[in-house]
Amino acid sequence: MNAPKILVIEDKEILAVDIRNSLNKLGYHVHKIANSVKEAIQNIAESKPNLVLIDICLVGEIDGVPVVDIIQDTFKIPVLYLTDCLDYKSLNKNQLQEPFRYIAKPFTEKDLYNAVEMALYKDKIQKQWQRENQRLLTLINSMGCAVVTTDINACIQMMNPVAEILTGWEQKAAFGKYLGEVLNLVDKDTGEEIVHIATQAMKAGVVLQLPENCILITRNGRKIPIGDTVSPIRDNVGVITGAVIVFQDITERKQKEAQLVRNAFYDGLTALPNRVLFLDRLKQASERCKRRLNYHFAVLFLDLDSFKIINDRFGHGMGDDLLVAIARRLDSCLRSGDTVARFGGDEFAVLLEDIKDVSDAINITKRIQETLSLPLHLNGHEISTTASIGIALSSNGYEEPTNLLRDADVAMYRAKGKGKGNYIVFDHNFTD
Repeated sequence: MNAPKILVIEDKEILAVDIRNSLNKLGYHVHKIANSVKEAIQNIAESKPNLVLIDICLVGEIDGVPVVDIIQDTFKIPVLYLTDCLDYKSLNKNQLQEPFRYIAKPFTEKDLYNAVEMALYKDKIQKQWQRENQRLLTLINSMGCAVVTTDINACIQMMNPVAEILTGWEQKAAFGKYLGEVLNLVDKDTGEEIVHIATQAMKAGVVLQLPENCILITRNGRKIPIGDTVSPIRDNVGVITGAVIVFQDITERKQKEAQLVRNAFYDGLTALPNRVLFLDRLKQASERCKRRLNYHFAVLFLDLDSFKIINDRFGHGMGDDLLVAIARRLDSCLRSGDTVARFGGDEFAVLLEDIKDVSDAINITKRIQETLSLPLHLNGHEISTTASIGIALSSNGYEEPTNLLRDADVAMYRAKGKGKGNYIVFDHNFTD
């Protein structure tokens, strides 16, 4: 292994030679001795030593501190001060107060060896840390997620490029600000601010999930749904020193989830609730009816008259257009709290909530039939249709809500048997 190269900058020639001899004896390689700033800089550029020993008080020139700044900032080489005048006031940023940063004259070879070894070791560790830090920073910056780190006071220390893009804040502008100033989060449903998430994670000492309906309000006011985690940052002995927030724009995921919900609960053609959602709302109405003495509801089961004839004559495309138009007309006949659903084909069901008696259900049924009987103009054709409707009332004392739907279906078929455009209220005296 090659001996570490050391440059000695000392304007006292005798002392410089003694130091060189001691270093060579200790197994180091002293390539040059410099006695001026200009010579020192030139030698560093040429030989690229592993360590520089410099007299902090060079005679006839500026002191050694500015030279050290050049060596460290430009050449990235560690420096060990040689001093017999611990003049702290003349030192920039109190360099000599740093541990293992200087060696005071006079010194023994053992003192010199220990000081040099410690300086080289510190530089090695620092460079390893810098490489690891750079590797980690590169990894963080290449992530598809936004990453924000804070100190123990929840003040921002770092933001990766994705975080800058999502928040609208540049790291240099956000650095040192309280997290809530930059990461402006609110609950989508309640509108309440989501604050102190970093503090909560640090206090709990565990990874926390961002709230389900978390919205990020960017610097320019745009609203973005985000999700992921907030985690405490620990040092090598386990002490919590800050927090890291990892998050991402989940707009696309939310859209897909909404689409899945629509596919599960809504009819793809008419956008009306489907059978599944209708039965769920019917069950809820039944539960309310059991809890509230004067609460009543009704179910209408509706089947278009002569739909098959229209479908066969004009084609399925026209049939679909007709169903969409019928769905809109049905919806226009109902109150805001009512539900109309498509069960498939040309069958629809209606849930009328909080009615007084059968007359309310009959009035809405007549309104539906009158509206549906009006001609429709579709694709250059005038089409008229009617509907047969069966009515079942909750006041008949149903234990199972699906039985109400069954009886409305039975009543609808009886209405259809009387001819087009009729309705019938179910009666328990009906026989097959």
